[in-house]
Formats: sequence, C-alpha cells, structure tokens
Amino acid sequence: MHPGSALPAPRPNEPRTYEMLGVRFNLVDDAELLGAVERAVESGERRVVGGHNLHSVYLYHRDPRMRRFYAESRVTFLDGMPLVWLARALGYPSRRAHRHAPIDWMPALLERASQRGWRVFFLGSLPEVEAKAAQVFRARYPGLALETHHGYFDVAPGSAENEAVLARIQEFRPHLLCVCMGMPRQEQWIVDNLERLPAAAIFDLGALMDLFAGALPTPPRWVGQVGLEWLYRLCSHPRRVWRRYLVEPWFLLPHLARDLVRSRRAPAIRGE
Repeated sequence: MHPGSALPAPRPNEPRTYEMLGVRFNLVDDAELLGAVERAVESGERRVVGGHNLHSVYLYHRDPRMRRFYAESRVTFLDGMPLVWLARALGYPSRRAHRHAPIDWMPALLERASQRGWRVFFLGSLPEVEAKAAQVFRARYPGLALETHHGYFDVAPGSAENEAVLARIQEFRPHLLCVCMGMPRQEQWIVDNLERLPAAAIFDLGALMDLFAGALPTPPRWVGQVGLEWLYRLCSHPRRVWRRYLVEPWFLLPHLARDLVRSRRAPAIRGE
C-alpha cells in the first residue's frame, strides 16, 4: 500500500488507517481520540491505544516486541508534529489537530474518568515521582478512582515483583491502564503481559507521570504546535535525548525515500 492511500476500510466506528515509514497510524482529532477510548472502555474488551513519534518508529524497526505492540494497537495516534507534517507531504489529510501529546489530552480523559467512575491505574516512574503524581491526580480530579505503582521493579516474566504488580492490577480491575515506563520498556512489558492484563484501554505514555509530578519540565504548549518540542527537550536534557533527536532520524531516511517515490507514482488523496 503506497503513501497517499488509505488502507482497507476500518471497522465500524474506528478511524481509518494509513501507513508511512513502514508503520501504520490513524488520523484522529481530540474528540475522535477520546471517543475511541470511551468505546474501548464500554466494549468490556482489552484494547491497546498507542502513539507514534519518530523515536517509536525507529524502535519499531529494531524491536520485534515493539512491532507486536503496534500490531495489537486498535488506535495509533501521532505524537509529534514532524510526523503530522510528513504525512501531509505524502498526501494524507493530516493537520495540527491530529497531533496528540499525552500531556495535552490526558487531562480531559481523567476528567471524564472521574465523572463516569472509571478506575485508572498508572504504572511507572521512580517511587517518589509516582507518589507525587498520585497526589497531583487526586487533587486535580476529586473522586477519581486511582491506583498507582512505580516502574522500578523486576519486569522479567515470572519474577516475584512482576507477579505482585500484575496481581495488584488484576485486583483493581482498571478501565484505563496507563503504562509510563519509557520506550521500549513500557511496550515490551505490555506485550509480555498482555494476556494477563484485565479488560481495559491500555496506553504507552512515556514520561507522563514525571510531567504531572513536575519531575520534568513541561514545554510551553505552543512549542509543540509549531514542531519545536524536540528542541526544547534537547536543550533541557541533552544527555537524555540527544541520540533520539540527532541520530535516530537518519536511520529512517531509507523508509522516507521509499515513501516519497511511491507518493509520486500515485495520486494523493486530499480532504478525506
């Protein structure tokens, strides 16, 4: 399937799927994303909701468990303006509203969860950051049914610590399971334990808990909308992210070249 064309029609009420850089994704706005999550909760099924940025695309081509994670994802939104711009250049009907950083849409989802009695479990971050994030969540969303656990445990399948975490999640029976352990650790953990996770909407949310807790600075939101959030993070934490932003994108050039060649051979679709 060439860039500029949609993949086969989606299931009823699910967004259309596209492909670029060798990965599949959906173009959804805020209302469509929240609607997809709500349908996942109401379905009573286990459903994965994933996000793609350039880092995840790079890892996708190098880690089979990352590929399995995205194969399981029922909705895969774009988390990063570079991908939105690239999709537009390849002929897809993408626009700024299709970019979804979790720090932007999670507040609306947690507000909805608190109003509808959904149980929410956050897994990730250092123990002290997890505790602070839990305080922030409870203060901002009174009545939210919330449980948290830090992400610094032995994630090896069958380990005592991993079994204890799974038991706690299973006992709580969350409607939303938010795994915030960074890429690719969070996706690998979800894949390794997917069949034992309860019926819930399951997310890979990176450093979201750190952002809510204030352990990492939150970039001004206009920075993300103009595609410069990567630069903000690079200047704020160069040792942490320099490879992600300055090295990894070069490995995606062969995939980009193939997409550009194919897009020139096929008519682009506009205004879908």
